[in-house]
Amino acid sequence: MKKNLRNVLALALGLITTVSFAQDWNVDSRTRMDMSEVNGEDYRLTTQRVTLGATWGGSDWGIHTSSDFNYNLGGINLGEGRVSATVYEAYASANLFGMASMTVGRQALEYGSGNLVGTNNWTNGDRNTWDGMSFGFDLDMADVTLGYATRNDALTSAAIIANDSTADGTDDLTNMYVNLNGEFSGWNVNVLYLTNSIADDAAFGVDLSGGIMGASVSASLNESYNGATMRSFGLGYTVNDNISLNVGQTTYGDDGEFGGFAGNMGNGRDGSSWASHGNLGFLGASMESLNYGLSYSMGGISLSATMYRITDGGDDDAAAMYVAEDYDRQAMELGISYSLGSNAALGLKYVTDETENDGMGGSIEQSKYTWLTLTVTP
Repeated sequence: MKKNLRNVLALALGLITTVSFAQDWNVDSRTRMDMSEVNGEDYRLTTQRVTLGATWGGSDWGIHTSSDFNYNLGGINLGEGRVSATVYEAYASANLFGMASMTVGRQALEYGSGNLVGTNNWTNGDRNTWDGMSFGFDLDMADVTLGYATRNDALTSAAIIANDSTADGTDDLTNMYVNLNGEFSGWNVNVLYLTNSIADDAAFGVDLSGGIMGASVSASLNESYNGATMRSFGLGYTVNDNISLNVGQTTYGDDGEFGGFAGNMGNGRDGSSWASHGNLGFLGASMESLNYGLSYSMGGISLSATMYRITDGGDDDAAAMYVAEDYDRQAMELGISYSLGSNAALGLKYVTDETENDGMGGSIEQSKYTWLTLTVTP
């Protein structure tokens, strides 16, 4: 504990010194109370995360750095007073002769819907970042980004992606990607192509969004390294200045091994679950999710409610985890937020998630999640 606290204080002192000479600085503080009831057991955990960042530079160059400071106030099997500090972003950028921009270092990236490459701001642990370089080209038709990233996690990713149980974690996992984003006839289009040094294939995603007859329409078509697919479609309609409705459907293909799409795209924004990322997360192969909801806002208060119905369309065989005609899961997400001014917001989220039939003749008890979050950004 003393060693961790010493390291945190040393890093904080260095950042404070850096901020004092920076041209711009930012702070994001999130205090989260987790009061969930999972599988009949109460869970209590209060966490604090402060992100401190600084930026300085000139007309053709810039440097940005930020760090996360996490503190656990208590929780089951976690102990109290656990302090950790991690570097969130640290990169330098420069203009290359007016033809392109270059950014080198650790970056938090998100392209399109974020299903393939996205940030995960909910978690208090290590957030999704990419160590490498990117080159941006602002062309007439679209914005084009080329990038290269590397990390040494072959032991955790290579064995899953390449179906290789002998992976020893000694090889770097590298990615190269190209992203195109532009607006065509009122439609926003994003195309991402992503390679992987361990897998023999590439992942790609196409995201579309626009409006038709007063309604907003979106679509996200994705394929992971192992060929697993994820298709998502959404429709939103604004009833008046205060009320809006939405409905969506997400389906997962039955191709791909070792967890399907979810097991191969851990850098996606929704790559986890309620407990760790505060959202439904990616589902298993052959699953389908239908969601519908509404939101209401008035002044500084916002209310939202979303219902999920999840089924499994997989084949009924001995190797299948779930039996298609039996699996039935329903979830409900309720949220309320209140703006405490231009610099702070208070939010409450409540989720129930129940599998009425697990596909194997049994019923899983309902899980309940409750989070209270205070966000302050000076």
